[in-house]
Formats: sequence, structure tokens, C-alpha cells
Amino acid sequence: MPVASSQQFPRSRRPEPVLITEALPSLAEQQAARKKRYALTMGIRAICLVLAAVFYHIVWLMLILAVLGTVLPWVAVVMANDGPPKKRVDPHRYTHRPDRELEDPARSARVIDG
Repeated sequence: MPVASSQQFPRSRRPEPVLITEALPSLAEQQAARKKRYALTMGIRAICLVLAAVFYHIVWLMLILAVLGTVLPWVAVVMANDGPPKKRVDPHRYTHRPDRELEDPARSARVIDG
């Protein structure tokens, strides 16, 4: 007698799991993303200030880089205090499929009495 296996009835594999909740990412994940964004912004600020010092003889370029170097800390703090970005992607949600529903024994016409 053959044994049923998943090889006989292959299931379709989806690339991502079904989302069953509206929960936000954990606080630790949110804080890690904010720290990463803050560090990146402050790194760009440091590069702007160094480039402003290097290009001191080109006044218009030096001024642009210096202004960026002074404004970016404020931008970094505002972005770090902001909540997580809203996802615009529609998540993969559960959809009811009648062909995958169990048969209702009350509707069955066959009754077996012992």
C-alpha cells in the first residue's frame, strides 16, 4: 500500500508568508532603522564639511557644502524622531478558497449506524 507524501501532491510555494496581523515592526527593529538613518545622515554631513574645507577657493561650492553641513544635523534628528515609514506595498493576505474547504458532515446524505 503506497504511503501518501508531499511529492504526490505538490503545494504551491509562495515567496512570502501570509500576513495575518496589522502589527508594526518591533520597537527594537524601529530603533535600529532610526539609528542607521541617523548615522548615514551624519556621515553625509561630515563629508560635506570636509569637502567645504577642501573647496574653499570655489566660494559658491563651499557655501553650498557648508550650508548642507549645518542643516543636516537638524534633518537627522527630525528623521530619527520620526516613526517607521509607512509601507505602500499591499501585503499578501489570506484569501478564502472554497476548493480548500472541508466537507460539512451534516450536509452529507450518507449516514452510518453501528
